[in-house]
Amino acid sequence: MRVERDFLGELELPKDYPFGIHTRRAEKNFAFSRERLRADIFEALIQVKQAAAEANAGAGLLDPELAEAILAAGDGILEDVHAWVPAIHPLQGGAGTSTNMAANELLANLALKHLGKDFGDYEVISPLEHVNLSQSTNDAYPTAVRIAVIRGLHRLHDGVENLLRRLLDKESEFSGLLKVGRTQLQDAMPLSLGQEFSAWAEAMTRFRWRLNKALDWVREVNLSGTAVGTGINADHRYRAGVIELLRRRVQEPLTLSRNLVDATQNVDQLVEVSGLVRTGAVSVRKMAADLRLLSSGPRCGLGEIGLPELQAGSSIMPGKVNPVMAEAAEQVCLSVMGGDAVIAQAAAAGNLELSQFLPLIAHTLLSGLEIFAGMTVGLAETVAGIRARPERLRRNVEHSFAVATLLAPTLGHETMARVVREARERDCGVIQVIRERKLITDIELERLLTPEVMASPGLPLPEGEES
Repeated sequence: MRVERDFLGELELPKDYPFGIHTRRAEKNFAFSRERLRADIFEALIQVKQAAAEANAGAGLLDPELAEAILAAGDGILEDVHAWVPAIHPLQGGAGTSTNMAANELLANLALKHLGKDFGDYEVISPLEHVNLSQSTNDAYPTAVRIAVIRGLHRLHDGVENLLRRLLDKESEFSGLLKVGRTQLQDAMPLSLGQEFSAWAEAMTRFRWRLNKALDWVREVNLSGTAVGTGINADHRYRAGVIELLRRRVQEPLTLSRNLVDATQNVDQLVEVSGLVRTGAVSVRKMAADLRLLSSGPRCGLGEIGLPELQAGSSIMPGKVNPVMAEAAEQVCLSVMGGDAVIAQAAAAGNLELSQFLPLIAHTLLSGLEIFAGMTVGLAETVAGIRARPERLRRNVEHSFAVATLLAPTLGHETMARVVREARERDCGVIQVIRERKLITDIELERLLTPEVMASPGLPLPEGEES
């Protein structure tokens, strides 16, 4: 064992424990569940610390040998960051201080090991005097959060891009299949199955654009603002270089906020990002619900499309298959939408010079980005495997009274009114009555019952006439 001390007292720690007294206190204080700090935040924070060590060394504030040891320790952590994440619950008090101190202590101890020293020999390398030099939790931790959010947005963008491509493929594949449109879940005017997919594709195009805009909101960081944004204890030589060094390290076009006091206390950019992601979740949830409706049955529902059969759907009903990916997608979207409300409330609860609930905001936003991005992979595969059921599509079109509206310009309003009445009385399709009465030739009827005529602007008139 080894003993570490702070102004609150002392603790015995295992000799090989790579963190320190601050981390151990946090592990005990916030032992709410087995859930722990997100690895993406910790990874980004280690990179922030490395950039700070480089900047401090370059400014002559940190011994180059100590800086090199800190950098080497960081590289070792980044090789398998999940193995080094401390057992601190993500919903911690202190606005991220526990996370920042865990990074400081881990880097200090691993740097000591690099120099052949024992863990806890802080006279050589100190978590506070050396690793945390020129920083505060209040600029290092928010900067790490933004880097993690940027990476999460990139992954979600890639997922949405892939989903969009699959939707566009289906738009093209199904362009020649006429189907009944529905409003208020009641029969409406026909459209092509491809047009149905085109609407979802347009929504994903807008979502992709929103994600690109969201990136712009989080590339401004407050590193070098220290505790409240005044930059106290951060030498101007350090401030001049740390952002550029961090930019190179994370390969992102980060910029320093124009007003560091504002950037330290306000997190409205993260609220904005959450809102943009929530908007995309609304669109995806609506699409997933539509896919479930269109595939419902398959015998006794709409059954106009078939979704890939991914797994057995019942422990009692033989052969039942459920739309599990669409259902999972809706649940993910609901979680993201609920998370957005949490983020807004947590941000609004910030006080004066700091948003003290940033750990909750960060954990909720990053968790939502992660499951959303992962879900889009499965949903895209499901979309790619969708098959149309042309017979059901055609049957529904022929039985719908809505088709009467489209044939009225050709056969006359009064004629179609009588056809609809007869079809209703006989409980059969409008097209069946038209065929039996020989109101139009089969060739002309087939020409009219196409997306080019039924689902296009203008009036569906006889061949050779112009609308």
